[in-house]
Amino acid sequence: MRMASVETSNLPPQLAAIQREMEGYARGHGLDFFPTIFEYIDADHLNAIAAKGGFPVRYPHWRFGMEYERLSKGYHHGLQKIYEMVINNDPCYAYLMTNNSQTDQKLVMAHVYGHCDFFKNNFFFSKTSRKMMDEMANHGNRVRRHMDEVGVEEVEEFIDACLSVEDQIDIHSPFIRRRDDRSRYDFHGENGKEEAEGPPRFRAKNYMDSFINPRDKLAAASKEMQDKRREPKSFPERPERDLLLFLLEHAPLNAWQADVLSIIRDEAYYFAPQAQTKIMNEGWASYWHSTIMTRQGLTAAEVVCYCDHHSGTMASSPTQLNPYKLGIELFRDIEDRWNRGAFGKEYNECDDYRQRREWNTKAGLGREKIFEVRRIHNDLTFIDEFLTLDFVREQKLFKFGYNASTEYYEIETREFPRVKQQLLASLTNLGRPQITVRDGNYKNRGELYLEHTFNGVELQLDYAKETLRNLQKLWNRPVHLETVLEEARTVITFDGAEHDIEKGESIELAEGAQL
Repeated sequence: MRMASVETSNLPPQLAAIQREMEGYARGHGLDFFPTIFEYIDADHLNAIAAKGGFPVRYPHWRFGMEYERLSKGYHHGLQKIYEMVINNDPCYAYLMTNNSQTDQKLVMAHVYGHCDFFKNNFFFSKTSRKMMDEMANHGNRVRRHMDEVGVEEVEEFIDACLSVEDQIDIHSPFIRRRDDRSRYDFHGENGKEEAEGPPRFRAKNYMDSFINPRDKLAAASKEMQDKRREPKSFPERPERDLLLFLLEHAPLNAWQADVLSIIRDEAYYFAPQAQTKIMNEGWASYWHSTIMTRQGLTAAEVVCYCDHHSGTMASSPTQLNPYKLGIELFRDIEDRWNRGAFGKEYNECDDYRQRREWNTKAGLGREKIFEVRRIHNDLTFIDEFLTLDFVREQKLFKFGYNASTEYYEIETREFPRVKQQLLASLTNLGRPQITVRDGNYKNRGELYLEHTFNGVELQLDYAKETLRNLQKLWNRPVHLETVLEEARTVITFDGAEHDIEKGESIELAEGAQL
């Protein structure tokens, strides 16, 4: 078993000893993580690193400076403070702020080890690079080289255009084979092997072949196959979810532009699992810092300070979901239910509230179950599988929405199905609009036609227009986006000079016609 090397970090001896202590507690509870290196830095350096997503070696861009200013002002005005930051890497890198108290440093270390265990063992992180710190440094060097050759302003403008669609990737593609792999040396095409192959034949004895495989039927099938081959194929053959990949393969980009776009895409796929598991990841880390600190890590003098900061982290807001709070409470609920045996067919069919509350078969499977959940779920399946009516009642969850008559946001309902549905809708596709490439040669003019999968939430028109403007820079031809606005099918177009909005039939009329 590899252990973290404290000598590779710059921790003071006292904190290095605390790290060894907290790591021992974490491993004693069964957590399994990569070697973890803690860096001891001041608030200014921590804000600078956080502005770059945790990677000080990342490529240069003006947005990182803007983010640093926001974080720095928030810290100096007492509005926010970064307690911990940890990077999914092997070894894991974590950052401690120099002016945190010793209690805070213990809490942060315990929290970090929870994150590191999650990074290493959760299925959705299994395809991410474990040497991303090195890859980010490589990305930074490549972008700087392009800036030296082409110019800083031109490269940054191109990065801006790429970043406007950086979330338009296929987050499930690392685990699903979307297309057949084809060798560059496979020269079979329309005039090759496929052309030579005739229609399928049934196996038969020679004397029965003319009856089982009639010549006229084979000839008709052969003609049908040839006609089908002559038909113009759609481009792409099926809707493409990974917009960035489609642009990489088919947009008229020069070498440095394709390289920069590939960097943006690689980093988007690296960060995607973190967005897919935000509630679980923070809940898991919070569960373990709470367990370790309350059972082993605290001295009597540190209890009040710990409780103050832990309660602040878990504080709920009437207008915003706290992933730390929801995650830790759901993990605790799962552990409690599986310890009591409150699961399975018999329990689910019990409709007596008091009996369900007092249900206890002393199964003792809680700890084993939460480790299993940590390994195989993401936020969407986590909520779908384990959010129950009893949990929603106990946590007082509700559906929040805007009341146009009062012009205030207020509680819409406490009904369990609607509360759960709103949570699941916010987590589907990371809560971002799902755009697919439907046609890369629209009207046979090389124009790009995109389709928004409408799920009841309209696109913000100003954002959509600016995104199309950036996409047109990448595609270099007019770009169209089909969506739904004001309950009507709408196509938004940008041709490089101006936007055009064309509205079609309303959704209700179209559905009524189908019915």
